[in-house]
Order: sequence, then structure tokens, then C-alpha cells
Amino acid sequence: MNYVVDSACEVAVIGLGFVGLPAAIMLARAGKKVIGVDIDDSLIRRLHAGECPINEPSVATVFHDAATRANFTATTTVPVADTYIIAVPTPLHARKKVAALDALEITTASIVSKLRRGALVIVESTIPPRTCEEIIKPILERSGLRVGADLLLAHCPERLYPGNVADEIINNDRIIGGCNDAANERASALYASFVRGKLLSTDMLTAEFCKLIENTYRDVNIALVNELAMVAERLGTSIDAAIDLANLHPRVSLLRPGIGVGGHCIPIDPWFIAEVAPEQTELIPAARRINDRMPYVIAGRIRHALAGIHDPSIGIYGVTYKPDVDDQRESPAWEIVRLLREDGYRVDVADPIAHLGEAKTLLELAAGKDALIVLVPHQQARRELAEQRDEIVSTLRHPILITFGSSSSDGTR
Repeated sequence: MNYVVDSACEVAVIGLGFVGLPAAIMLARAGKKVIGVDIDDSLIRRLHAGECPINEPSVATVFHDAATRANFTATTTVPVADTYIIAVPTPLHARKKVAALDALEITTASIVSKLRRGALVIVESTIPPRTCEEIIKPILERSGLRVGADLLLAHCPERLYPGNVADEIINNDRIIGGCNDAANERASALYASFVRGKLLSTDMLTAEFCKLIENTYRDVNIALVNELAMVAERLGTSIDAAIDLANLHPRVSLLRPGIGVGGHCIPIDPWFIAEVAPEQTELIPAARRINDRMPYVIAGRIRHALAGIHDPSIGIYGVTYKPDVDDQRESPAWEIVRLLREDGYRVDVADPIAHLGEAKTLLELAAGKDALIVLVPHQQARRELAEQRDEIVSTLRHPILITFGSSSSDGTR
């Protein structure tokens, strides 16, 4: 059959957040007629006013491009479209440790009445394996159209990295997991309009699984170095020195320990694998527990350093989930701040990247404090530490300056 829908809208992108909006504007700049859809009225008004809600200059440049503005509009109403891209959040149920797919299911149901024969539905949201086959497909078929015969369905997981979104979305390879060859061909043609990386075709299940594997790989390796750091502390040796030497081995490439794992992917995605195969997953949940425990470990180290100081005042620098971005989602730094405040410590938080606190520099934050703790070493902080460490320490009432690495705060988005 001819998989083409006769509609004025070539692509409807539903969910205009960190994933959906970049996809929408890239397609619009490439010449596609794109309608962005979101339930947030205030977001739609900002977009209509010409305001880019993603705080990245490279994304804003594409957003304000003349071709983008000519081809992109936003609304709260789902239109009839040739292709639907679903990019809504799939958070983790905090207690059950399973994917909360309510928004995805509601969004999929919202397009059922708009579907026409030949439409392509692409899910970019990160999802547990078999979600497309067992949840998305049955909802779409409420339209009376059959997936694979009348409709096409594909999972094309995003691969974005905060701080470099525009480059990543263009140059990264993309996995195209279709319900059949026609879905792969159609989805590949769509992404080829702006993606310069390879378009790698597979089936829906493999695409779902692969995205989760990527972030689980990071989580497990981060857990390894965090556990080794705790062992090194117990033994009284330097984990950094040990890693430096171990990494000289040609087949070893250890990360650096940190304060935990943040962002919207790494702390969440591994649980989606454990959810569908609980009897086969032992290492994955163990890694998750290690990384989730790190804020408690770090808070304990800070308490130990402050022992004997009456009513100490602490300056905490950096609360984003990784250096040099303003994203605070799932940031372990905030958990450390919470634990310290619960203990009664006076904590002053500053993060110039996230526009938090009055202090703009480490030197300003250190003034009058008993200790300065750098949880997230933004580039500015690294530069200050290299050039003014002695001055910063001399400003403190007690010479307690503790800095932590950043590897454990990195993620794929």
C-alpha cells in the first residue's frame, strides 16, 4: 500500500520538552511542516512569542532560524498528520521501581481519532521492552486500523546530551526500530532530513532494549568506581591514584567516582530492564542501589570532616546533575544538601550555572564559612581551584575544602 496521508501537517510532535522540541525544530528547519503539541498552555504561549524554552544557544539558533519559524507552529490540539512523534516523559514509579507510562498511554490514545490510513507513529520516549508491541500497538488499533497493514509504528529512541543538544541530535547515529521494513524505510527517510549520523534499522523490541542498555552500561560502570572508592577509603589509600595506574592497562578504562548519578536517564532506565526480567537481573539493581546510596556516603564524609566544629556553616557549590549545564533533574547534590540540613547544619547553596544563590564565585561562597564543599565542579570552579585555591582556603574559618569529581554525574541526556 502507499503509506502517505493527505494532510496539511507532515509531522506532529507531541510533547515539547527537552526531547520533543529539538526534534520538531530540526524537522521544521529541514523543510517539514511541523505542528508541536503540548498540554502546557504557558509553554505554547512562550513558543508563539518566539521564546525558546531550552536554555542552550545552539538550540535557540535553530529555533529562531527563518525556515524553522516558517514551518513550525505549536498548539494544544492534536492535528491530523502524516507522522506522529511521541516524546512525552516516562518517569520511574518511585516506590515500585517500574515505568510510569500514564502520559505515554494518554498521549497515544489522544491521536487515535486523528489517525488516517498510512500514518506513521514514532515513539521517541524511553520505554521498557515490549511497550510498543504490548501497549502502544493495541491503543493505536482502537482506530480500526491495523499496525503493519494500515498504520506504521516505530521506536526511535532519542540520544541527547544536555549542553550539546543541537550537535548531538544532528550527528549522533540513530536507531530506527520499526514494526516492519516499510516503517523502517519511512522513519529513516524522515530522520535523514536532518540527521548526519548513521540510521541503523532494527525491530521495535531491539530498539527499546538497546536504549536501556546504553544507560545501564554507564550506571554499572559508575557503580563500580563508586564502590571501589568506598573500599579505598576503608583501606586508607587514594582511589584517584589507583585509577590513574589501573587505567594505564591497555584494556582498562575506569571512570572517576562521584557523588551519585543524576539526570533523567541513568537513574531511571536500568530499572526498566529489571522490571521486565526481575529473575535475570541481579547486577543492575545492585548497581542502582550503590549509586543511590552515594549521597548518604558523601554526606557522611562531610559530617566526619566537620566533627568537633560547633554549629558549622557550610558553603555548597554546584547542584546540577552534571557540570556546566543548568539541568537539576534527579541531581544527587540536592539529596546531599537535604541530608545535611536535616542534621541541622547551616548550608548556603550557590550554583551560578543554575542561577542559585548570591555568591558567584568560590571565593565569595567561602567567605565566613567553616567549610566549602564543591559537589559539582563547573568549569568556572575548576579554574578558580587551579588559580586561587590558597586564597579560597584562607578565607574559610577552618581550612576545610572538599571537592568531588564529575564522572558519576554524567549521563546520555
